[in-house]
Amino acid sequence: MLRGRRLAFDYGDVRIGVAVCDPDGILATPIITLKNNDEHLWEQIDELIEEYEPIHIYVGAPKHMSGAPSASMLKAEEFKDSISERSGIACSMVDERLSTVGAAKQLKESGMSTRESKAAIDQAAAVAILEHALAIEKRK
Repeated sequence: MLRGRRLAFDYGDVRIGVAVCDPDGILATPIITLKNNDEHLWEQIDELIEEYEPIHIYVGAPKHMSGAPSASMLKAEEFKDSISERSGIACSMVDERLSTVGAAKQLKESGMSTRESKAAIDQAAAVAILEHALAIEKRK
């Protein structure tokens, strides 16, 4: 596995959760939840890329439990393509099935209400996406 940070995005129509890993690819950490309709969204993404200097970027691939692409898949792929074109950094889609569900469950178990946890859920889902991607990289 190449040394270097990776970023992961949990893309949604309203919010985008973001996570980063350490240069050794051991620990994935939540960073921020971006608002998808923010007029400064791409500036914020550019700043994150500049700050963390990732060697790879992952975007969650929203699929149905059957594995079939969801209606949101095209939007997520367009988002991934835009990041890749803007940054010149390799970007991949990663299966995100259950990442948001798992994140919501963990936060609820920790005592956080659903209303309080919306932004945290998106970040935790991005962490789950990144952890899944890192596990795939380590198997190669």
